[in-house]
Amino acid sequence: MNNTPTFDQLQDQHQSISRDSLARAVWSTILEPGDHEAGHLIAHMNPAEALEAVLTGKVETVDGIPVRPIRDRAIPRYSSGTVNMAFRMAARYGAELVTPEHPNWPTRLGDLMFNTPVALWVRGNTELLADEVATAIVGARAATGYGEHVTMEITAGLVERGHTIVSGAAYGIDGMAHRAALAASGRTVAYLAGGVDRFYPSGHDALLSRIVETGAVVSELPCGAAPTKWRFLMRNRLIAASTKATLVVEAGWRSGSLNTAGHAIALGRPVGAVPGPVTSAASAGCHRLIREHIATLVSTAEEVAGL
Repeated sequence: MNNTPTFDQLQDQHQSISRDSLARAVWSTILEPGDHEAGHLIAHMNPAEALEAVLTGKVETVDGIPVRPIRDRAIPRYSSGTVNMAFRMAARYGAELVTPEHPNWPTRLGDLMFNTPVALWVRGNTELLADEVATAIVGARAATGYGEHVTMEITAGLVERGHTIVSGAAYGIDGMAHRAALAASGRTVAYLAGGVDRFYPSGHDALLSRIVETGAVVSELPCGAAPTKWRFLMRNRLIAASTKATLVVEAGWRSGSLNTAGHAIALGRPVGAVPGPVTSAASAGCHRLIREHIATLVSTAEEVAGL
């Protein structure tokens, strides 16, 4: 492979960045989100030592973790060009690297244990990441007029109560939650499944640009990374983990919003679900959450705030 520097050589090129933060930035370019084995390795050692163990191949196991499989996944993606490009693109788009060393690191993410992101790339106000009063609002992309109305009403009520609104910027309920928060002059954070340089979906380019101005757009992937199905699913764990509660407004039987709710439940966080017409397929997932006692039935901002 060409252009594969040691970590010390990379450090020489980025002397203004701490060793820990640089290692985390490198990890973000070579790992897929939710790499449990790599997360275990990083937690057991530290980001820089774990990276050196993987790059050199001199260590076979650490705390019972085989290093070779991690190395096999990471090495093909590793190069100084990739790392340098991540920083250049971050500078171009005004993205900031946020790591656990940063004062605004969202400590709630630590509940993900070995699935905690190694770093975050953020455009906008990083202070919102550490907001203690943050609520996730997610739901169907094919939202109904009813779902959008309820989302608008509940979001406005939560903003009035000082909540930061967190979602995934998708069409439908996610987008309405962000718009309603902005309309109420509230705070909102969008977690993306790709780099923060490429707004997705493209139809929400203007919306995400507005969020950057007063809120924050966040990804665990560096600029240039494309969204994939796996990355969307893993992104959902960040929405659930970064907030005190998750609200599902509308969700079909197999909606991705149920994945977010599942992450919240696994973390021991409360989940609320808004009921809808029994004839509406867009509410089937919400009814399922309520029927199986996974979520609490809620219909107002006051009830969501009380979760």
